[in-house]
Amino acid sequence: MILIDTTIVSVANPRIMEGLDTDINAVIWVTSAYLLAYAVPLLITGRLGDRFGPKRLYLSGLVVFTLASLWCGLSGNVQMLIAARVLQGLGAALMTPQTMAVITRIFPPDRRGAAMGLWGATAGVATLVGPILGGVLVDGLGWEWIFFINVPIGIVGFILAWRLVPSLTTHPHRFDIPGVVLSAVGLFLLVFGLQEGETYNWGTISGPVTVWGLIISGIVVLVLFVGWQAVNKGEPLLPLGLFKDRNFSLANIGITTVGFTVTAFGLPLIFYYQMVRGMTPTQSALMMVPMALISGGLAPVVGRIIDRVNPKYITSTGLLLMAVALFWNSALMHPDTPVWLFLLPSAVLGFANAGIWAPLSSTATRNLPPRQAGAGAGVYNTTRQIGAVLGSAAIAVLMQARLAAELPAAGAPGGSGGGESASFGGQLPPALHDGFSTAMGQSIMLPAAVVVLGAAVALFFARPKPVQGWGGERPAAGQAAEATTTR
Repeated sequence: MILIDTTIVSVANPRIMEGLDTDINAVIWVTSAYLLAYAVPLLITGRLGDRFGPKRLYLSGLVVFTLASLWCGLSGNVQMLIAARVLQGLGAALMTPQTMAVITRIFPPDRRGAAMGLWGATAGVATLVGPILGGVLVDGLGWEWIFFINVPIGIVGFILAWRLVPSLTTHPHRFDIPGVVLSAVGLFLLVFGLQEGETYNWGTISGPVTVWGLIISGIVVLVLFVGWQAVNKGEPLLPLGLFKDRNFSLANIGITTVGFTVTAFGLPLIFYYQMVRGMTPTQSALMMVPMALISGGLAPVVGRIIDRVNPKYITSTGLLLMAVALFWNSALMHPDTPVWLFLLPSAVLGFANAGIWAPLSSTATRNLPPRQAGAGAGVYNTTRQIGAVLGSAAIAVLMQARLAAELPAAGAPGGSGGGESASFGGQLPPALHDGFSTAMGQSIMLPAAVVVLGAAVALFFARPKPVQGWGGERPAAGQAAEATTTR
């Protein structure tokens, strides 16, 4: 649900604009507000899971997320919908680090790969299913149902997690209040600046406040945060010792490139499908079905393999396959290319995704001590989200630049996520198909190049050390019977 809701709204934007009688700038905030509220608290919620228990935080976040989803569907105006999406993002932020933390704390490192394989299959497929599911629901039932569908899933998920997930021992932590404030302010300024840069043409937002001023201020505050973590003699929010582990540091760089690429490549591809090939939202989303099916089927298999094989070979191969598929898509993006040919690079992307998510997450968490599982998961998910925001901002800028070069007299699609053309109302005249296709094909080369960098980083993963004497954690007092039952 969490990852689907980062992408599911994109195909519903035109219907939301019509249903709530609003404009493209307001409807873009329906996605931006969710991503902002999701990304900023992740470092904090990861540590909260260590302190109060990942199961408690997960269930609390699931309640918030589910109720916020109901509120989203019942919203009568765009302002109410944006507020509900903020609450939904906060619920997602409470849940996300706990999923990795529970896996890290229950499974020994040499058996964690299979579990991370299932986690990776879910993460990889969910980011791809969002547009597909969104298109089907919007076309069939209305935009409200992209939110209503979360309610029954959330209820079932709560019952299953409450009954089947053991309550693990908590670790006493003293909260680093200055660290919480600095990290929240720094991430907010950075993420907001990157998200909204294209909306304000990378210029003035209001009065003396500029996009670049926000981004630079965010970076400065985050540097101060890191400095405070280094000198804090108590218990820092972000244990910098985590980064002494080479694989943890490199896996965070790798997942940043993946977050960038997965977010960025879909936008020019969907624009091409809908504006050049005349596909409906559902039809364009269905072009990703081979990717979703292959990724979901292979990811658990890869998870079992990485317990026995150095994950750097699988990860680097998966990242390179992703780059190959994107360059292949770029080469195919012409007005007269047979549509079925795009299913081939979509299938390659499925193989690529299967080899990326589980090996990266398993490599990042393998050497984390249980006490720091939540903090490590919070860092990992934060870097992924920052990569996604960077990808969203960068691809919007590049698309506009290439459209200005290829269609200098025709204008460019407005906004960074609206899915409509400011000049053509979402419909391109045939005379412009060639130039538009070329611009979209050139744009998709950026995420392809970024993921090549990720493949290069993965080659430097150290061979996992043999694990001796590691035991799964015992459940917290009072939960032993429950945990025994679930086993």
